[in-house]
Amino acid sequence: MSLHTDNGAATRTIGRRVRRADGDAKVRGTSIYGMDHVEAGMLHAAVRRADVPAARIVRLDTSRAAAMPGVHAVVTAADAPGRSGMLVVKDQTLFAADEIRYVGEPLAAVAADTAAQAAAAAAAVEVELEPLEPVLDLETALDEGTRLIHPDWAGYETFVPGPRGGNLAWEASVERGEVDAAFAAAHRVVTDEFRVPRQHQSPIEPHTAVARFEQGRFVVHTPSQFPYLVRARVAELLGVRPSAVRIVVPTIGGGFGGKLDALLEPLACVLARRAGRPVRVLNDRADELGTAGPRENAVVRLRTAVDAEGRILAQDGHVVADNGANSSGETVACAGVAPLVLGGTYRIPAARYRSQVVYTNTPPTAAFRGVNGVYCVHAQELHLDHVAREAGLDRREFRLRNVLRRGDEMVNGQVLDDAFLVEALESVDRRAPWAELTASARPLRGVAVVPVTWITNPGPAEAAVRLAEDGTIMLTCAGAEIGTGAVTTGVRQIVAEQLGVDVDDVLVAATDTDTGGYDHGAQGSRTTYGMGSAANDAATQVRRQILHTAAALLEADEADLELTDGTVTVAGAPDTAVTLAAVAGAAMFSHGPISATGRFMAPPIPFDASCLTGALFTHFTAASYHAHLAEVEVDPDTGHVRVLRYVVAQDVGRAINPTMIEGQVHGGVAQGLGYALFEDLRIDDAGRVLDTGLETYRLPTALDVPPIDLEILENPCESGPFGAKGAAEPSILPVAAVIACAVADALGRPVRELPLSPFRVLEAMGAPETERLE
Repeated sequence: MSLHTDNGAATRTIGRRVRRADGDAKVRGTSIYGMDHVEAGMLHAAVRRADVPAARIVRLDTSRAAAMPGVHAVVTAADAPGRSGMLVVKDQTLFAADEIRYVGEPLAAVAADTAAQAAAAAAAVEVELEPLEPVLDLETALDEGTRLIHPDWAGYETFVPGPRGGNLAWEASVERGEVDAAFAAAHRVVTDEFRVPRQHQSPIEPHTAVARFEQGRFVVHTPSQFPYLVRARVAELLGVRPSAVRIVVPTIGGGFGGKLDALLEPLACVLARRAGRPVRVLNDRADELGTAGPRENAVVRLRTAVDAEGRILAQDGHVVADNGANSSGETVACAGVAPLVLGGTYRIPAARYRSQVVYTNTPPTAAFRGVNGVYCVHAQELHLDHVAREAGLDRREFRLRNVLRRGDEMVNGQVLDDAFLVEALESVDRRAPWAELTASARPLRGVAVVPVTWITNPGPAEAAVRLAEDGTIMLTCAGAEIGTGAVTTGVRQIVAEQLGVDVDDVLVAATDTDTGGYDHGAQGSRTTYGMGSAANDAATQVRRQILHTAAALLEADEADLELTDGTVTVAGAPDTAVTLAAVAGAAMFSHGPISATGRFMAPPIPFDASCLTGALFTHFTAASYHAHLAEVEVDPDTGHVRVLRYVVAQDVGRAINPTMIEGQVHGGVAQGLGYALFEDLRIDDAGRVLDTGLETYRLPTALDVPPIDLEILENPCESGPFGAKGAAEPSILPVAAVIACAVADALGRPVRELPLSPFRVLEAMGAPETERLE
């Protein structure tokens, strides 16, 4: 691992395996998580939720509940009249007002002295309903004549105008090149369809929020990944201005995208305002699985044209994704990601992709690591294996023949000057030679390799850096430490490197929207990239101020000064020095304290805007390049899939802290194995989520995850701090794809639906010979 700056100088902290600032408390169990937070006089809340997927509310009577022992407040839609939606379409209310749209939708909420009293009162809320025909199927929701889930959809406010209508919440599309002509001239055309289920983020800590209402403002303690978004969404739902809401973030017990959006925070706020006391709302595991925004289920259809040499000429893709009953999650906002993923790894001269997000009477879906991309990679790679076999080509050779190289264009016309996919495939091959693995093929044992390109979220960030009187550095920002170590190691290492101090001398203030400037959230692997850049900007300004002050103290030219080990010295005269504490004191009483605010927004990237419609994600910022290889074995009696070998090559731009990256890769692969093999958040014909606990919702365990052979690839990014790109999210992207391709290789026939459960694998093993791969 290299330990040098971009100009070749040796580094103090970049690339080093620095320990996390919050690690000791987490290991010892002394961290205060969101669900541990309590306040004096705090009340407990319970939510009365709908138990049918679709109905008109004829009568909602809370009078009996309000009179029950210990009850201090009962609230309904009348107390929260606002309408909101995550970024794009404002189609969500806090409580069902006139109509119920999914099982689990809040009808009323109660605050009482004890949780038991609150639950009893919530159950006592009287509801009279007129049933409506539920729309549960993703595809029939779009059929002509299907009942509209939002009859007033045309009147909803949108962030920008976009393609939508009826039960179509949003559509994003890309069309570039002569698609129809390419298909007409093709040597071969291959068509496939793939289906994937919902996957739940399943953090260890469930959603929770504690709110109080004081001096006309709401103060909310919540384990949020994106405190500024929660602030804005609470304000919209409650009909107040954003500055009336303050979000404070304690230690977070996991999120994986599920804690980006407001969920329980507005409920806690409206109850706290009514009761005049702090109120805590806490999900149990059934509420988490039933209402807390999982990854969407989807259908992906692909048609590909190739020439006689196996080169891709054109591709036509159609993605239909389930929005659930409203747009409270990221599913709509990220609809444009799907076409970029389908057209971001291979040379596809002509492409037509359509990504539709559809309303159903099911719980709303939301962000999950690898938003809108994981199932597109799965479909694309299983489909391309099919294409390669139809073309009579080795699957790895087919990929090398078509993969994007430096200077090639993605489907949106964006030029990838730093494409690193061939290098990633070569990295994997050095450690797991494809020729040897395929030459030693055995019955029911399969192998696959998958490359992929992924985005780093480009959102804005602001950070403040201050030199304290004792020479330590205080970093203040609203970047949430979601558990990746991005703030507690990566951002601190960047500041420490810039200011020549030990990492332990960089302290981070608690995340609070009243003190930390805007940050776009711990999402899309952007914290080290975006917040790291903002902190680096602030630290660079502080460095200049330090050297300016020290130059006067040392009677030297600033250009001759060096800043290392918390001391400013004159080059060539090591005995002529002044400490940072002395510099801070001198500055304080001469021109004022040393501090600066840094900011960041990813630079614009040229692309062909004329080929896009309805896309909020239009290009890949700080694109990173990866390859995964898997070898699996299928048990012929049980259908169980065992992963024998897993190899990863991951481009991170610059490895700020290799240990943290390794942890993220291991976690991403484990989550991907769960998606590939086990996880399926089931909804029955009555619109109810069947999985109410982790006894039936099967998550991967340590026994399911093989050792992961990882090579970290450094392919520096111009816009990232010290060349860093996003590193936490990409490792989940190719996992389901490479496992499904390897299982297809083992079985000699594909399984086009996830998860690859033993039942589904056994069914495939008994499929007709016409399904067999050549």
